[in-house]
Amino acid sequence: MAMKIRLARGGSKKRPFYSIVAADSRMPRDGRFIEKLGTYNPLLPKDSEERVKMNMERVQYWLGQGAQPTDRISRMLEAAGVLEKKERANMKKAEPGTKAKERAEEKAAKAAEAPAEEVVEEAVEEVAEEAAPEAEAETEEQTAE
Repeated sequence: MAMKIRLARGGSKKRPFYSIVAADSRMPRDGRFIEKLGTYNPLLPKDSEERVKMNMERVQYWLGQGAQPTDRISRMLEAAGVLEKKERANMKKAEPGTKAKERAEEKAAKAAEAPAEEVVEEAVEEVAEEAAPEAEAETEEQTAE
Protein backbone atom coordinates (compact mmCIF):
# COMPACT_ATOMS: atom_id res chain seq x y z
CA MET A 1 0.00 0.00 0.00
CA ALA A 2 1.62 3.26 -1.19
CA MET A 3 0.97 5.95 1.39
CA LYS A 4 0.97 9.65 0.64
CA ILE A 5 0.82 12.72 2.81
CA ARG A 6 -1.25 15.14 0.77
CA LEU A 7 -3.88 17.88 0.72
CA ALA A 8 -7.60 17.06 0.67
CA ARG A 9 -9.69 20.03 -0.40
CA GLY A 10 -12.59 21.24 1.66
CA GLY A 11 -14.23 24.65 1.85
CA SER A 12 -16.73 26.19 -0.51
CA LYS A 13 -16.42 27.46 -4.04
CA LYS A 14 -13.70 30.15 -4.37
CA ARG A 15 -12.87 29.69 -0.65
CA PRO A 16 -10.38 26.80 -0.53
CA PHE A 17 -9.46 25.09 2.72
CA TYR A 18 -7.30 21.99 2.85
CA SER A 19 -6.83 19.14 5.29
CA ILE A 20 -3.37 17.58 5.42
CA VAL A 21 -4.02 13.85 5.42
CA ALA A 22 -2.22 10.52 5.27
CA ALA A 23 -4.00 8.48 2.60
CA ASP A 24 -3.55 5.55 0.27
CA SER A 25 -2.31 6.97 -3.05
CA ARG A 26 -5.03 5.06 -4.93
CA MET A 27 -7.86 6.88 -3.14
CA PRO A 28 -9.46 10.02 -4.62
CA ARG A 29 -8.12 13.45 -3.60
CA ASP A 30 -11.00 14.25 -1.25
CA GLY A 31 -11.86 10.61 -0.58
CA ARG A 32 -11.00 8.12 2.12
CA PHE A 33 -7.94 8.82 4.23
CA ILE A 34 -6.24 7.04 7.13
CA GLU A 35 -5.53 10.01 9.40
CA LYS A 36 -5.90 13.80 9.43
CA LEU A 37 -2.52 15.39 10.18
CA GLY A 38 -3.29 19.09 9.99
CA THR A 39 -4.83 21.96 8.03
CA TYR A 40 -3.78 24.51 5.41
CA ASN A 41 -5.69 27.74 4.76
CA PRO A 42 -4.26 29.50 1.66
CA LEU A 43 -6.49 32.56 2.17
CA LEU A 44 -4.52 33.67 5.22
CA PRO A 45 -1.36 35.80 4.78
CA LYS A 46 1.93 33.95 4.33
CA ASP A 47 3.31 35.05 7.70
CA SER A 48 0.24 33.90 9.66
CA GLU A 49 0.77 31.00 12.06
CA GLU A 50 -2.79 29.79 11.41
CA ARG A 51 -2.04 29.25 7.68
CA VAL A 52 -0.41 25.84 8.10
CA LYS A 53 -1.00 23.66 11.16
CA MET A 54 0.46 20.17 11.39
CA ASN A 55 0.69 17.51 14.06
CA MET A 56 4.46 17.03 13.66
CA GLU A 57 4.65 13.82 15.75
CA ARG A 58 2.16 12.07 13.46
CA VAL A 59 3.79 13.50 10.31
CA GLN A 60 7.14 12.11 11.51
CA TYR A 61 5.47 8.75 12.22
CA TRP A 62 4.01 8.50 8.71
CA LEU A 63 7.29 9.61 7.10
CA GLY A 64 8.94 6.83 9.13
CA GLN A 65 6.36 4.37 7.77
CA GLY A 66 7.43 5.31 4.23
CA ALA A 67 4.67 7.76 3.33
CA GLN A 68 5.67 10.07 0.47
CA PRO A 69 4.77 13.76 0.85
CA THR A 70 3.44 15.51 -2.24
CA ASP A 71 5.42 18.45 -3.62
CA ARG A 72 3.30 21.07 -1.82
CA ILE A 73 3.47 19.19 1.50
CA SER A 74 7.23 18.66 1.18
CA ARG A 75 7.63 22.43 0.72
CA MET A 76 5.63 23.01 3.90
CA LEU A 77 7.76 20.47 5.76
CA GLU A 78 10.94 22.13 4.45
CA ALA A 79 9.68 25.49 5.71
CA ALA A 80 8.98 23.87 9.11
CA GLY A 81 12.49 22.39 9.10
CA VAL A 82 11.37 18.74 9.15
CA LEU A 83 12.72 17.79 5.72
CA GLU A 84 15.99 18.95 4.14
CA LYS A 85 15.55 21.19 1.11
CA LYS A 86 15.56 19.41 -2.24
CA GLU A 87 17.07 20.83 -5.42
CA ARG A 88 14.17 21.35 -7.77
CA ALA A 89 14.85 21.49 -11.48
CA ASN A 90 12.98 24.35 -13.11
CA MET A 91 12.80 22.51 -16.43
CA LYS A 92 13.52 25.38 -18.87
CA LYS A 93 10.34 27.04 -17.67
CA ALA A 94 10.99 30.43 -19.26
CA GLU A 95 12.30 29.06 -22.54
CA PRO A 96 9.89 29.34 -25.49
CA GLY A 97 8.77 26.24 -27.38
CA THR A 98 10.12 25.16 -30.77
CA LYS A 99 7.35 26.78 -32.81
CA ALA A 100 7.74 30.08 -30.96
CA LYS A 101 11.49 29.97 -31.65
CA GLU A 102 10.84 29.31 -35.35
CA ARG A 103 8.42 32.26 -35.49
CA ALA A 104 10.99 34.51 -33.81
CA GLU A 105 13.64 33.44 -36.34
CA GLU A 106 11.27 34.17 -39.25
CA LYS A 107 10.46 37.57 -37.77
CA ALA A 108 14.17 38.34 -37.39
CA ALA A 109 14.81 37.30 -41.01
CA LYS A 110 11.97 39.53 -42.23
CA ALA A 111 13.25 42.41 -40.09
CA ALA A 112 16.68 42.05 -41.71
CA GLU A 113 15.09 42.34 -45.19
CA ALA A 114 12.49 44.96 -44.25
CA PRO A 115 14.64 48.06 -43.58
CA ALA A 116 15.48 48.52 -47.27
CA GLU A 117 11.79 48.17 -48.22
CA GLU A 118 10.73 50.57 -45.43
CA VAL A 119 13.16 53.26 -46.64
CA VAL A 120 11.65 53.06 -50.13
CA GLU A 121 8.09 53.16 -48.72
CA GLU A 122 8.92 56.17 -46.51
CA ALA A 123 10.41 58.05 -49.46
CA VAL A 124 7.29 57.37 -51.55
CA GLU A 125 5.06 58.58 -48.68
CA GLU A 126 7.09 61.79 -48.27
CA VAL A 127 6.83 62.59 -51.96
CA ALA A 128 3.08 61.91 -51.86
CA GLU A 129 2.65 64.21 -48.83
CA GLU A 130 4.54 67.04 -50.55
CA ALA A 131 2.47 66.65 -53.69
CA ALA A 132 -0.83 66.47 -51.80
CA PRO A 133 -1.07 70.17 -50.75
CA GLU A 134 -0.41 71.26 -54.35
CA ALA A 135 -3.14 68.94 -55.63
CA GLU A 136 -5.59 70.29 -53.02
CA ALA A 137 -4.81 73.86 -54.03
CA GLU A 138 -5.52 73.04 -57.69
CA THR A 139 -8.88 71.43 -56.84
CA GLU A 140 -9.89 74.47 -54.73
CA GLU A 141 -9.12 76.83 -57.65
CA GLN A 142 -11.23 74.69 -59.97
CA THR A 143 -14.19 74.72 -57.56
CA ALA A 144 -13.88 78.49 -57.09
CA GLU A 145 -14.36 79.10 -60.84
